[in-house]
This record gives sequence, structure tokens and C-alpha cells, in this order.
Amino acid sequence: MELVGSPLTAKYAHPRSTPTKFLPAISTMASSYKNHFPYYPLPQSFSLPWMPSTYYKTAAINPTLAPFSRSSQVLTTSKMLPFVSNRTTLFTRYTPDDWYRSNLTKYKESETSRQNSERLRVDTHRMIQDKYQQTKKTQVESTKNLGERVNDIEFWKSELCHELNEMIREISALTDMKKRLERALAETEAPLQVAQECLLHREKRMDIDLVHDDVEKELFTEVDVVRSCQERMQQHLDKAKAQLASNRAAEHELEKDLANKQAARRIDDKCHHLRNTSEGISYYRGVERVDATISVPESWAKFTDNNILLSQSERAASAHLRDSIENLLVVTANEMWHQFNRVNIAFTNRIAETADAKSKIQTHLSKTLQEIFQIEMNIEAIRKAIRDKGPPLKVAQTRLDERTRRPNMELCRDPAQIRLVNEVHEIDETIQTLQQRLRDAEDVLQMLVHAKSVLEHDLSVKANTLFLDQEKCMGMRKTFPSTVRLVGYI
Repeated sequence: MELVGSPLTAKYAHPRSTPTKFLPAISTMASSYKNHFPYYPLPQSFSLPWMPSTYYKTAAINPTLAPFSRSSQVLTTSKMLPFVSNRTTLFTRYTPDDWYRSNLTKYKESETSRQNSERLRVDTHRMIQDKYQQTKKTQVESTKNLGERVNDIEFWKSELCHELNEMIREISALTDMKKRLERALAETEAPLQVAQECLLHREKRMDIDLVHDDVEKELFTEVDVVRSCQERMQQHLDKAKAQLASNRAAEHELEKDLANKQAARRIDDKCHHLRNTSEGISYYRGVERVDATISVPESWAKFTDNNILLSQSERAASAHLRDSIENLLVVTANEMWHQFNRVNIAFTNRIAETADAKSKIQTHLSKTLQEIFQIEMNIEAIRKAIRDKGPPLKVAQTRLDERTRRPNMELCRDPAQIRLVNEVHEIDETIQTLQQRLRDAEDVLQMLVHAKSVLEHDLSVKANTLFLDQEKCMGMRKTFPSTVRLVGYI
């Protein structure tokens, strides 16, 4: 007989040969080992009461029938074994000593078997207790490790939650700053349009007033300043959009890691609270051979730490960008306001100069008009004087003509004759002088009329310039955005 299920540690028990193939093929799918008996061999009577027949292999004799033949029917009685009562001789018998020795041997074998059985029972009981304690200790250690793992997951989960909340606040702050920057960028369009319209209106100046003065220089500078501010704002706006994308990517990684941590924490917490009496426990044959892990504690912690460090780095960059945008808004608002004031001062000075020039032109025009009146009066007086010289000349010439009719010696060149001749010459010279003066006066009058037309045209030019600068340009520049609007708060 062969003992089955004896411990391998006992010296008196023969080790049982291990089956060559005690496990089926295990696949990587979890369903391949669920609800199966553990791989280690258990006796078939694991849960049955003790029975001798379960520990020993019983011999069985299966008689076989010989082929049926007719020769067996013709056997004679002489060939059959004789009955005992018919025996005439004695067969070989055992002696009483053999019988006693056989009994003693059986007694000793029985005693040896009982001793072996007793030692086996004691050793088995001790082994059961040791294995129970070992299994309990291992389970306690596993439960402790699971608890520590839950605590580790809870720690990193809290760190992820804190960092995620900080990142959400940073994203909200950067979004608000981006909106401020967009509003400030939109507000710069009005000053730029005003400056360009001022330049366009000033192109309508006429003649000499179409000069490249300080106002035009400052307007060009204002256009350059506003465009420079817009370019810087657009660059920071692009940076803000890129930073928001990076922040949201970091937030996504944190959320994904946090979701994984929550799932792992739920699973490990469930495993931590599983007990031998818990419901839902079952055999999963070969599960210990399935290694689906992709990380170790160091890489696991480093992965979450890297996510947190990446988020902190993005938050620092985002905060730095927000400070940069805040400073940019203040600087650009100051630059535009400063240039706006410079343009207004240049406009004020230019308007004052133009108004002063207009006033002087008006003064000169009034004086010119007065002089024209005077010269016209003078011309009229000269013409009257010329007309007035006609009768005396006629009288003198008539006298000379009459005296030419004196007879003979009476044609004397007397003082009267000489005086009449001189009188005619004097009157002719006077008329010629007056006529020359009349021509000079008429020339002066033409010059005064030309000066008058020039002054009137220049006066209209100055009036047009004043209208453009004072009414058109300065009227538009009264609506420059406030500093609050330029920094994007409104």
C-alpha cells in the first residue's frame, strides 16, 4: 500500500511524484484564470471526513472468463481436484512458531504504522498551524502594504488636486488677462484711425500751408507708436494663446492622472478591505503569472511628480506672462497718451501760429484796402490836376497864337512873349509830370490790388487750415480713449 497526501518534510514518508503537467496553458486574458481551482494540488478528499479507504489504494481482482468451448463440457471427473474429505495425504503446514512469529510481526508492523501515523498527525498539525500563521502573517503584510499603497495614492491625489486647483485658477487669470489684452488691442484702433484721418484732413491744406510741420511729424510719430503698440500687443496675445494651450495640456495630464489615481485608490481600497469572509472572492487560476504592470514605485511616483513639476513650470511661465502683459498694457497706454498729448500740443501751437498769421494778414489786408482807397483818391486827384492844367495851357497857347498875328515890327520878343513861351513849357512839363505820376500811381494801385488778392487768398488758406486743424482734427481728438480703456478694463 502507498500513502497519499503525506507532507514532504517527514523522513518516514515517501515523496509523491509531481505530475509532469499540473497546469493548463495560461493566457494573458483575465478570463483564463477566473473561477478556477488554484494550481497547487490538493487531495481529492480535502473536505471529506477521515476514512481509511481514501488514503490507501485498494486492490481489486477483476476475474475474466475464458472463452466458451465445448471441450470443457467433456471433462472427466478424474481430472478435477479431489475434495478434502477424499484426501489421503497431508499438505505442507505452518508451525506454531511461524504462527506466533507472524502475529508478532504483524503486531510490530501495526505498532510501527501507528507510531508513524501519530508522528504524521503531530507533524501535520504543527505544519497546519505554521502554515496558518504564515498565511495569516503574509495576508496581514499584504493588507498593510495595500493600506500603505492607499495612503501613497491619497497623498499624490491630494497633491494633484491642489496643483489642479492652482492650474485652474491660473488658467482663469490668464484668460481674463487675455480678454483685457484683446479689449486694449481693439481700443487702439480708434486712436490709429483718428491719427490717420487727421493726416488725411491735413492733406486738404492749400498752397503754402501744405507744409511738413511739427503737427504732421507728431502725427506720423503717433501712427508709428500706435502700430508699434499693436504689434507688441498682438505678439503677447499670441503668446497668451500658446500659454493657455500649454496650461490646458498640463491640466489635462493632471486630470487624467487624478482620474487614474482615483480609480487605483478605489481598487486598492477595495482590496485593502477584502477579508477571508468577504463576498465576491474567488479562485483566479494563474493570475499570479500574469504581469500587467508597466511601472515600479519609483517610476510611478516620478510620473506624477513630473506632471506636477510640468504644471508648476507652466504656471510660473503663465504668471510671468501675465505680469509681462500687465506691464505692457501700462507702458503702451502711457506711450499712446504721451504721444497724444504731444500731438495736441503741436496742434495747439500750430493753430495759434495760424491764427496769428491770419490776424496779421487781416491787418495787412485792411491797411492795403485803405491804401488802395487812398491811391485811388490820389489818382483821381492827379487826373483832376491834369484836367485843371488844360485851360491855363489853352490860354497861354491862345495868347501865343494871337500874338503871332502882330504886324511887322510888332512881332517883338518881349518879356511877355518869353513868359508866355515859358508858361507853355512849364504847363507841358507839369502835365507830363502829372501823367508820369498818374502812371506810377496806377502801377502802385495794381500792386496794391495784387497784394490785396494775395492777402485775401492767403486769408482763405489760413481760414481753411484753421478749420481743418481746429474744427476737424481737434474735434476728433477730443474722444481719445481713457487710460482705463487702454489697459483693457472696459
